[in-house]
Amino acid sequence: MTERVWEQYLTARDNQVLAAAGFAQSGGFGHRPALLIVDVNYNFVGDKPEPILESVQRWPLSCGEEGWKGVAVIRDLLVACRAKQLPIIYTTPQFRLDGLDIGSWSRKIGRIHDDPEQLARGGEIVSEIAPEPHDIVITKQRASPFHGAPLLDYLVELKIDTLLVTGTTTAGCVRAAVVDAVSYNYLCIVVEDACFDRVAASHALSLFDMHIRYADVLPSPEVMRYIGSLPDGLFVSPESKAVNF
Repeated sequence: MTERVWEQYLTARDNQVLAAAGFAQSGGFGHRPALLIVDVNYNFVGDKPEPILESVQRWPLSCGEEGWKGVAVIRDLLVACRAKQLPIIYTTPQFRLDGLDIGSWSRKIGRIHDDPEQLARGGEIVSEIAPEPHDIVITKQRASPFHGAPLLDYLVELKIDTLLVTGTTTAGCVRAAVVDAVSYNYLCIVVEDACFDRVAASHALSLFDMHIRYADVLPSPEVMRYIGSLPDGLFVSPESKAVNF
């Protein structure tokens, strides 16, 4: 198997401990998945692919060109999920122009108040993967889309058992989403090449932490095969013959 991105950070002792304790078992796929796209907006990737140190000059929260590589993978996942008529759920932060609802973010992110208008405008999901009218878009103000937002309501209504998690940042909102989802006993599949972060070590070790404790971290081709194996019409109402979300 191809070396995982986090292996360079592990010692021989680490690997022995994980094997002896039985961590990183496969959780497997469920039967009714939804694609979750976490915070892939202009604030977090900038307005074009470019090196991160250039992008953050104009977009302080940007992940730069690594983010755009993730966007390309998410676009392919969207095509596969739409073909199967699977639920697609987007999240994105939304803040007031006066900054009163930024809260604790301002204590740790020095440039978050640089341009309140751009921060508000930059919450728009990038056009390359823009939601379609029947998709679900959830706005939020904290890391987890379960906190103060109606994500759980939709998952219950749609009888979802599996979340295919993509987006940014791996160490922040993606990880928060996964931890909360598993707390509600959902299966989580983190699509490795569809997630991204600003710092390589944070990205790699957050994938590692999720993989050993909470989720299966898998490359997009494996997730695409799973999507393709699903029966057609999982979310089609037999009464109306229409997608019931």
